[in-house]
Amino acid sequence: MTKLEKVVFWYILLLLPAIVLGECTCDSEDEERNKPEALKYKMVAIASILIASAIGVCIPVLGKAIPALSPEKNFFFIIKAFAAGVILATGFIHVLPDAFESLTSPCLKENPWGNFPFSGFIAMVSAMGTLMVDTYATSYFSNKNDTKNGLVAQSGDEGGAIHVHSHGHAHGSSSLLGDSSSELLRYRVVSQVLEMGIIVHSVIIGIALGASESPKTIRPLVGALTFHQFFEGMGLGGCIAQAKFKTRAVAIMALFFSLTTPVGIAIGLGITNVYDENSPTALIVEGVFNSASAGILIYMALVDFLAADFMHPRMQGNGKLQLGANVSLLLGAGLMALIAKWA
Repeated sequence: MTKLEKVVFWYILLLLPAIVLGECTCDSEDEERNKPEALKYKMVAIASILIASAIGVCIPVLGKAIPALSPEKNFFFIIKAFAAGVILATGFIHVLPDAFESLTSPCLKENPWGNFPFSGFIAMVSAMGTLMVDTYATSYFSNKNDTKNGLVAQSGDEGGAIHVHSHGHAHGSSSLLGDSSSELLRYRVVSQVLEMGIIVHSVIIGIALGASESPKTIRPLVGALTFHQFFEGMGLGGCIAQAKFKTRAVAIMALFFSLTTPVGIAIGLGITNVYDENSPTALIVEGVFNSASAGILIYMALVDFLAADFMHPRMQGNGKLQLGANVSLLLGAGLMALIAKWA
């Protein structure tokens, strides 16, 4: 999965700038263009977003250094609920509306773009595709790990020892080891799929900001995207912490997340003179990528974050923890909704 992440990351970085260039068939809105002032805001954006992203993704990962942030503590469920709210709101409020706006633009032909809700359709297909990838990747790595550790279910005499790879219904050290290993692999698949979904959106918003020459457009985006990346980083960091990757893998994943938006801004700076956000090609590419990203983020937030944690035995047996997680979820979603208003 790590190699796949790298391929997707470089594919987006190399392909997107080339395919968003096109002839403008729809007049751009009149904006106050000021290149020198816009450049200053872009430099501030690169620095602030980079720092905020790095801090956000590292906070949950510091569980070893800060006991309260350890995945074994109840407080970690509160943090993940907040992060789930952030990611869910990002998908529904930030990414999906942008996709609808792009694919329903008057700059695109009425047929087929105006005759079918492509944004919702692509998001739906993306969510189902994420489910398939999630399922097959987890199954593949679980079977591979079971074979490696000799935990494959054995059938034979009724009196023979049977090692069952289950979800807590069997007893014995082999069963417990299988459950623990399967859960760990699950977290690893989830964290990598989530990062791919975030990377797609982060690069797109970075390019859009970097290509803009209007200080009035960039100014509110700097603060909004800084908070956006910080909270989104907390969500990803929580998944990475539970996955218990080696230090090198954690550093690579955190670095990838921290750099995607600043690198997108840098690409946008490089193509400012030839990029046209209202060209049909740019609108279609941004709309399709944002729709796919929204589907991934919504699926991950609902299934891999909320459903998994809120149905966890520790959560089910603790009323105060349930209340705290619900409040944290609403707070995370609410903050991201406010950020959408700023942007």
